[in-house]
Amino acid sequence: MHLATLAQHTLSRGATPAAAYALIARLGHPPLPVARAVCLALDIPLAETTRRLAECYDALLADHHAASETDTGELLEALGVFDIPKSLTDTELAVVEHLLTAINAHGSLRPGHRHGLQRWFTTGNLTTAYLSLTATHPLTGNPARYWETLTTAGELLATTLPSDRRITYALTHCRTRATHP
Repeated sequence: MHLATLAQHTLSRGATPAAAYALIARLGHPPLPVARAVCLALDIPLAETTRRLAECYDALLADHHAASETDTGELLEALGVFDIPKSLTDTELAVVEHLLTAINAHGSLRPGHRHGLQRWFTTGNLTTAYLSLTATHPLTGNPARYWETLTTAGELLATTLPSDRRITYALTHCRTRATHP
């Protein structure tokens, strides 16, 4: 059976991507083809799959250790290798651009926070990304630009999700911070 077909079957039976990876890898298949098969079964485009796997190949996939399949699958999932990309609308793309500008203006965002934000951008979870940034206060960088950019991003999000009170509250917070950094 082709690995991608096996991965699709495993996922269709309710397995998480990490569990599907572990199950197929335990059958004796090399880590890289198994990870690629799970990505392709999730409809992640081949070019994106190749990029993601290249980023973690040396650390996770180059050396196969027996009995590490579950750990490797969970790490691949935690790193976002199995995140299904969402096609974003023009408004959502504009929100992402503003959030990226805010990240640059922040000046001291931690790598783990950046990683989480990138995953939310990939999966289209822009509300969570926005709320996460509005709860973070820049200690360096350009705080005025940070809050102004988050205000603009919040205004765009509010037009797409007008009934989400979390966005309304966060937008008010950003406006206040933009006028009184």
